[in-house]
Amino acid sequence: MRSDLVFGALTHVKNRYELCQLASKATRKLHKPNTRLQDTTNEVLDRFKDSVPTGDAEAPVQKIDLQERRAA
Repeated sequence: MRSDLVFGALTHVKNRYELCQLASKATRKLHKPNTRLQDTTNEVLDRFKDSVPTGDAEAPVQKIDLQERRAA
């Protein structure tokens, strides 16, 4: 069930609001056409359960986004 996935993901993210924000961003990036959005969301929460979604890897992604905005 999804509630089990959410509680598993909360072991690494203490704030539920932050978990929702991270999960929605990751779902948008990982979603593939012709698949159910619910399955992608469950996959993201399962990944969050196994690893820490917030860390040093998030900072370079934000810098890249800013550079792309300037180029546009």
